[in-house]
Amino acid sequence: MREHALAFRSLHVPGRPLILPNAWDVASARLVEDAGAGAVATTSAGVAWALGAADGERLDRERALAVVAGIAGAVRVPVTADVESGWADAPAGVARTVRAVLAAGAVGVNIEDALHGPGPAPLRPVAEQAARIAAARGAADAAGVPLFVNARVDTLLRGAGGVGDTLERASAYLAAGADGIFVPGAVDPETVRELAGGIDAPLNVMAGPGAPPAGELAALGVARVSVGAGIAQAAHALVRRAARELLGTGTYGAQDAGLDYGTLNTLMGEGR
Repeated sequence: MREHALAFRSLHVPGRPLILPNAWDVASARLVEDAGAGAVATTSAGVAWALGAADGERLDRERALAVVAGIAGAVRVPVTADVESGWADAPAGVARTVRAVLAAGAVGVNIEDALHGPGPAPLRPVAEQAARIAAARGAADAAGVPLFVNARVDTLLRGAGGVGDTLERASAYLAAGADGIFVPGAVDPETVRELAGGIDAPLNVMAGPGAPPAGELAALGVARVSVGAGIAQAAHALVRRAARELLGTGTYGAQDAGLDYGTLNTLMGEGR
């Protein structure tokens, strides 16, 4: 675990970012690894959908981390888990989540500052979230694993602040023990450049259709590029398209680009 954690940490290099095509089950994780990824990251939305739940902390910790454990046991590269906001309100609960993440075999976590459900504000207060980050750090340190804590700042994604607010939160989270900062919603080149220059830690952005290519993000100083639920959404779109075609016209065109049965069967049957 310690070696995997250190290896994962070393992959975060500004200008030469870690590229993470997010996975949601063992099959997608093995495909991502087979494509050459240096690590596998889960997507909380993709995991929830695969288990028949909605995203937004509607899936319980135990079921979500069972998926993480399955992925970690199925690939050779390091695994980092999206744990939403930690599946807990109090810092002690976040610490329990981190211990469970480590037990599942993952060496990184994303912890967001968004609030789910009804409430007066879209984000947790800075001091409250910093305490939760500190609890995650403390739990990992106590276990002797240099877990990469990626603190997600949802100011831009939720329309709850600008770059200045994002930098303020990032500074507080880093002081509390975070290792990296994840700012979904930041794809405008000038915004990304400002964030990369103002954050004294690896910057993670979430990219997808309409965002600059990974190479351009690298040139702006990004250290990690992930795609969230994007690949899962594309996969599910194919399922719907193929099903509607089959049930509507009785044809099979959407299945033309499918992976060869033998290729998939061999990849999934490889011993780990």
